[in-house]
Amino acid sequence: MKWLFLALIIVPTLELALLIWAGGELGFFVTLALIIATGLLGAYLAKKQGLKAVRDIQQAMSDFQPPGDRLIQAALILVGGVLLLTPGFISDAVGFSLLFTPTQKFYKPMINKFIQKKVKTSRIIVG
Repeated sequence: MKWLFLALIIVPTLELALLIWAGGELGFFVTLALIIATGLLGAYLAKKQGLKAVRDIQQAMSDFQPPGDRLIQAALILVGGVLLLTPGFISDAVGFSLLFTPTQKFYKPMINKFIQKKVKTSRIIVG
């Protein structure tokens, strides 16, 4: 929980500092244009990749295969799209990295490990 608290303080502070620096170096309008352009491009890519992920999940289900890996990919695309709509260069970089398959391969093992840990340590209580 403390890591989440620190992230909620440190990341926005770094984003703001980077935006202020970019505004000073590039100018207000260029920085604003970059923010808007990455937001629009990110929304387009997230929609395109998200629809492909949904089709992949549907295909796996129709082939009677577990959609686990495809669900993780869809979740990464969703989070990446949200990050790209958030103003800031750091969130944009992470957001773009979540949208593409080559960089998703970096995140998937961590997510699988997290899910396996949660499954092992959680108890299911049936009423």
